[in-house]
Amino acid sequence: MSLSETADRRDLAKVSDRGARRPTAGRHTIALFASELHLVFGRARTWVTLAVLAGVPVLVGVAIRLSGAEGGDGFIGQVAGNGFFLVVASLALSLPFFLPTAVTVVAGESLAGEASLGTLRNMLTAPAGRSRLLAAKMVALVVFCVTATLTIWLSGLIAGVVLFPVGDVVLLSGTTVSLADGLLRAFGIAILVALSLLGLAGIGLFVSSLTSTPLAAMAATFGAFIVFGILGAIPQIDEIHPWLLMYGWPSFADLLRDPPYWDAIVRNLLVQAAYLAVFYAAAWARLTSRDING
Repeated sequence: MSLSETADRRDLAKVSDRGARRPTAGRHTIALFASELHLVFGRARTWVTLAVLAGVPVLVGVAIRLSGAEGGDGFIGQVAGNGFFLVVASLALSLPFFLPTAVTVVAGESLAGEASLGTLRNMLTAPAGRSRLLAAKMVALVVFCVTATLTIWLSGLIAGVVLFPVGDVVLLSGTTVSLADGLLRAFGIAILVALSLLGLAGIGLFVSSLTSTPLAAMAATFGAFIVFGILGAIPQIDEIHPWLLMYGWPSFADLLRDPPYWDAIVRNLLVQAAYLAVFYAAAWARLTSRDING
């Protein structure tokens, strides 16, 4: 073998080795998803938000403990008698404001934050592709929603055990179940609450694709949330109430019945899926047609 042939073979081997080391589309996708999760949970504001959410059950529990009041309406009225209900009460109190605000911040910043920093242009030309980029953003939002609700669940459980007696759970239907059964139902409530936030997350993702200013995206998303709330408070248009974003949110309480009432829960999940599908598709259309220089 001549020296020239040997050199050619070496060059060919180097090229083949570089090709073998080149990340595949699947590896690009995994790396992209991991990068998005790191981006969301690597921010200090995300951990501050989770700390605030964790503080809600502690604040409620301490207030009830110091007041010494027992009994009352709703889940809060049952906390002093059974610390288990601090978990459910905290989720119920966080759903109308704290959790939507947290989702608004994270969703509004998802694409607009990248655009404001100038990194979106590079990401749009990356091998992972625009569709996978949007999917990674959405998955990160889903993970955040679940993490946020489970943070309240865990904090409520710890605070409930420390501050109050804990025992068997009397459900809304009057049936008494074990604490383990009750905690499993409360865990299901946390997951249902997280899924109930996905429609708002989809709206935030779409709004974030329209602007390069994160604050504007957050404000617009929260504004849409307020509009839904106002529409839901007008009795003259009650025909459209079942189709509003937050109408089915209270259905999580139906898990505390024996047997659970699934109709309202399923309807709420279908409404959230519809909002998510519409606004995710709108965000996809916007992102895939977006000028790289825009």
